[in-house]
Amino acid sequence: MEDLKTSETWRVFRIQSELVEGFETLHDLGPAVTIFGSARLSPSHKYYKAAETLARMLADEGFAVITGGGPGIMEGANKGAKRGKAHSVGLNIEIPAEQTSNPYHDISLQFRYFFVRKLMFIKYAMAFIIFPGGFGTMDELFEALTLAQTHKIDSFPIILYGADYWKGLTDWMQQKLVPLGTIEASDFSLFSLVDTPEEVIFLIREHQRVLGNIMPKPRDTTAQRS
Repeated sequence: MEDLKTSETWRVFRIQSELVEGFETLHDLGPAVTIFGSARLSPSHKYYKAAETLARMLADEGFAVITGGGPGIMEGANKGAKRGKAHSVGLNIEIPAEQTSNPYHDISLQFRYFFVRKLMFIKYAMAFIIFPGGFGTMDELFEALTLAQTHKIDSFPIILYGADYWKGLTDWMQQKLVPLGTIEASDFSLFSLVDTPEEVIFLIREHQRVLGNIMPKPRDTTAQRS
């Protein structure tokens, strides 16, 4: 029992260490957008290409781009951001398979604990763009929706990219959850469905306009990457 207590105590310090490193590394990041999506889609896939295009556009608008740091959609987004004019951030996670770090980060962090990593996604982003993905992507999507629904975070754009992909899920929510009363019809205002990078940029600009915020100025980080 004493060994178990010691192990659990030291785990608290490891968690604390990840929190401190994350806060110190990302504190001065500036306006940022987080992009989620599958680790399993290849560079030839349309969603990978769309993530790369969108991230480049966001970077050119002055937003840092944060991803989970791995392959697939995350790699596409980091690649686009790095070719733009803002920081490309990868928050990688230690898991047995799939999650190898992609090479397109300006800022990289490695996490052991999913909940610490998800905190960094939420704390330093002013919008979430959710590309098609699997269980991990769904986890991140519903974490954000739960926090927004319960007012644990300020409302910000939660954008689902690829209407055809998400339609089955949103239809099921509309047909099953709303009639049962487990969510409200008004909860559908928490997210938007889009099919183009331009729609994403429009929604983020509109959100900033409604709040009275000024869009960030593009930053030239070329020197930092050389």
